Amino acid sequence: MLELLSRYWWAFVLRGIFAIIFGLLAWIWPAITLPVIVIFFGAYAFVDGILLVINALGGWRREEHHWLLLLEGLVGVGIGIITFINLAVTAIALLFYIAVWSVATGVLEISSAVQLRKEVRGEGWMVLSGIASIVFGLLLMIFPGAGALGVIWLIATYAIVFGVLLIGLGFKLKSRRSERQPSTV
Repeated sequence: MLELLSRYWWAFVLRGIFAIIFGLLAWIWPAITLPVIVIFFGAYAFVDGILLVINALGGWRREEHHWLLLLEGLVGVGIGIITFINLAVTAIALLFYIAVWSVATGVLEISSAVQLRKEVRGEGWMVLSGIASIVFGLLLMIFPGAGALGVIWLIATYAIVFGVLLIGLGFKLKSRRSERQPSTV
């Protein structure tokens, strides 16, 4: 699994960058209408899911734990598609879409980290990103009526934190890959 994840370290960095961009846009324009937030979220979940599917399929024959990444990616793609199909969805329903996606992503990130732990130390970045996803999803479920502005800021903060953690994981995987490659000097 380490080989698969480290080979596609850039996908984690790219996912993190997209999450940070999404979070910053939500902070800069907090009065943005719900349909635009729906489109931003749907696009982010869809792209994030596609990147995970690519990552999983890239190591399909070599790795036995590819299904965790594939499942996480398919959940993201599915939530992205559901979001685009239901643009007129109410704010509360959207919050539950986001909450379920976030909790599912968190559980799958932690599951992947448990498998990664068998191969390398430093899987903490993935565990932290999984915990951040679960906490965010549970907060949305517990406080669905917190108000549109508060929810937008909560989504923005989560996206930025999640993005930073994914970038940290990506660069950790890149350094691990560099350590494992033999010198050509």
